[in-house]
Formats: sequence, C-alpha cells, structure tokens
Amino acid sequence: MRIVDLRSDTVTQPTDAMREAMLRAPVGDDVYGEDPTVNALQERLAGELGFAAALFVPTGTQSNLLALMSHCERGDEYIVGADAHTYRFEGGGAAVLGSIQPQPIPQDADGTLPLDRIEAAIKPDDPHFARTRLIALENTWHGRALPFGYLAQARELATRRGLGFHLDGARLYNAAIAYGRPARDVVEGFDSVSVCLSKGLGAPVGSVLLGSRELIHRARRWRKVTGGGWRQAGMLAAAAMHALDHHVERLADDHARAARLADGLRAIDGLDVKGCHTNMVFVDVPATRLKDLAAHMAERGIRLSIGYLPSIRLVTHLDVDDAAIEHTIAAFASFAY
Repeated sequence: MRIVDLRSDTVTQPTDAMREAMLRAPVGDDVYGEDPTVNALQERLAGELGFAAALFVPTGTQSNLLALMSHCERGDEYIVGADAHTYRFEGGGAAVLGSIQPQPIPQDADGTLPLDRIEAAIKPDDPHFARTRLIALENTWHGRALPFGYLAQARELATRRGLGFHLDGARLYNAAIAYGRPARDVVEGFDSVSVCLSKGLGAPVGSVLLGSRELIHRARRWRKVTGGGWRQAGMLAAAAMHALDHHVERLADDHARAARLADGLRAIDGLDVKGCHTNMVFVDVPATRLKDLAAHMAERGIRLSIGYLPSIRLVTHLDVDDAAIEHTIAAFASFAY
C-alpha cells in the first residue's frame, strides 16, 4: 500500500538526483571552515538574499536559537508572536539556554503582530525590566504569507525603536512563491534570517542563518557551544544546493495541490476547512471523531498530524502528487463524521 504522508513537508525523501549530488560533493572539516561545499552554500545564499555572511547549521530550531543568542544577552527579551514557532515549538531554548525572556504577543489571523501591541510591549530603560532587544517575525506562519506591506512597517518600527529584526523564514521560498517576488525582496530590511532547506525544498537536513559578519561570527561560536559544529558536512550542503537549483519553482505545484485538496474537502459534509495557505490546509472535525478518523486514514495509508495542533494540518510537498491528493479526498469522503 502506498503511503501518503501529509504530516509535514519535513518528511520528504532525497531525490535520486539529490543523492547523486551528495555523493559527488567535495568535503572538508567545517569546524575549521574548510568544507568547500558548505562554504559555497553559505556564500551563495548570502549573496542571493543580500546579507554579508551566512552559517549552515543542522536545524531550523538551532538557527533561530543562534540568532536570538547573537542578538540578545542574558536578561534581554525578544518580542514574538504567541503562536510563533520560536516561542511555542522550539523547547523554550532562548530562555533555557540563552537566559532570554520571550515577550509573546497574540497574533492577528494573518500572522502579523499588531504594531501598536509591539509598541506597548517595548520595555522602558529601567532596571525593573528585561531589556527589549529584538522583534521576531515568522513568514510563512501556519502556511500564511504575511501581508507584504506589513514587513516594511514592522521594519520601520524596529529601526525607530532601536531594535533588532529577525525573521524565522523556515518556509521563506513558499512565501516568495505566494508573493510572486524574489526571496531577496521578502527578507529586505531584516537583520537576520533563518532559512530551512529540509522542508518544501526537500533537502534531508539543514538550515542557514544569514546576517552581518559580526552576528554570524557570534552565531558560529554559539553553534559550537550548543553542539552544532559538524565536520564533513559538504554532502548535506550539496543536497541543499541541489534543492535551491531544482526545487524552488516547483513549490508552486505544492501550493496548487493544496488548493485542490482544500476544494475537495470543502465538498464533504462534516468538515470545516480553513485555507489553503501556500502548501497547508487545516481541517476541523468533531473532537469525538478524531481517534476514529486517525485509524480510518491510517488503514488507507494516509498519515496525518492529529492532536499536535487544534486543527488537523495537511501539508503538501514534493512526494505528494496529484493521485495522492485524490486518494486523500476520497478517504476523507468515505468517513462518517
């Protein structure tokens, strides 16, 4: 039985061409800065996205953590969305490992942090308070590309208040495809950006943190401290390079399949369908039916994230084709809600 895995776009398998690129990659010791493929990846992304330097790291969680620890010191705080990944789903790393206080703000339905709430959350220069140092946004957020004009407005606020400006751009290229703009336009004005290569782009491992040379110098040290120094990482960097060469434009296919999935599910009584947003569709079913639905879908080879978020999240990616979408719609339709 064929498996259709819609839990996340992190489940993608390396393509044959990607595996071949990994086999051919020249490698060296990256802790010494001697891996030529890692260096090429870092230089390429820094140049393409408009930053002075970049750092290849194992995970997006570590990339965001290194950014926060490089922007902030012990006793500082960062302003972040209450449903942002860096706040809710990264193990509290900034607080646990960086002694950095998060200041969460409820997000609007489009994923934005209301600018007036950001202003109100910035602490005065007073020893009673943590020092506000950074605003962190996420784009895309639950699949939603933030309103493009909002990015410049938030940038202006950060600059006016003397704060750093970080983007969790785990799915940056999905946002760029949704906007119909180059990724460089999406990250303009940010002081640091984390880009994940192992989601829709399909690389097996890795994220890249981008910023100034000074920030990346600090981040490199924190990467070592947090156990992220790796040696012959060029094979993984080669997979990332292949993804950038071959898998960016095809993200539009994932978005189109998510739209088809949403349309098909909306025709089924008993389902409350939200989205789609880029490559994600969210579905609500009666809570009393979730366990039975999970078993029903598993019997048909469909893997879903049930219980992780309030809604069931369905994520399309390069291993989900048109036939998989139709099979999923049919499986939902055959369940009694």
